[in-house]
Amino acid sequence: MPHAVTHVLIAIILLDLIRDYVLKKKHRMKFPLHYLIIVGIAGLLPDIDIIVYWILNLTSGLTLTEIHRTFTHTLFFPAIFAIAGFATWKVKSKFLARHKMKLHTIFFIIAFGTFIHLVLDATLSGYIMPIYPIAIFKIGLDLVKLTPWPDTILPAIDAILLLAWLIHEEVKHKISDFI
Repeated sequence: MPHAVTHVLIAIILLDLIRDYVLKKKHRMKFPLHYLIIVGIAGLLPDIDIIVYWILNLTSGLTLTEIHRTFTHTLFFPAIFAIAGFATWKVKSKFLARHKMKLHTIFFIIAFGTFIHLVLDATLSGYIMPIYPIAIFKIGLDLVKLTPWPDTILPAIDAILLLAWLIHEEVKHKISDFI
């Protein structure tokens, strides 16, 4: 499984790139940085089943593989948040409006972050069960095991991602001005 940092960084970087290069300027101005924090947390959200395992393990003999990568690692998990986004399309919140955020956008961003998590798990290491419990089949490429350095590639990916994103932010947004 990719490290927690990878899940957070990839989700943040992808949404930031969409914000910087896909959205038109008028929409970019309505896109607060709070959304990047939310997508980073959402990128890690499917691994909440590990916490569930810790709690259940105190009173039962369940193994991590019986809990981890089950429901929270299915396509249903991001779909729930996407549906909530559509369901809250017209909902207004004074609190969120003060921060220039919209509830439906938050749900769509959570759906995006959780989906990115699934893609990372299915491609880099291991598998996902996309429609568990309806069908118990696994899909995954496990690309990390195909590299000559399976034990060190994930920390290297984290380092490269972080440095590349910081360089991008300096070039695009001059973050050193805020230091």
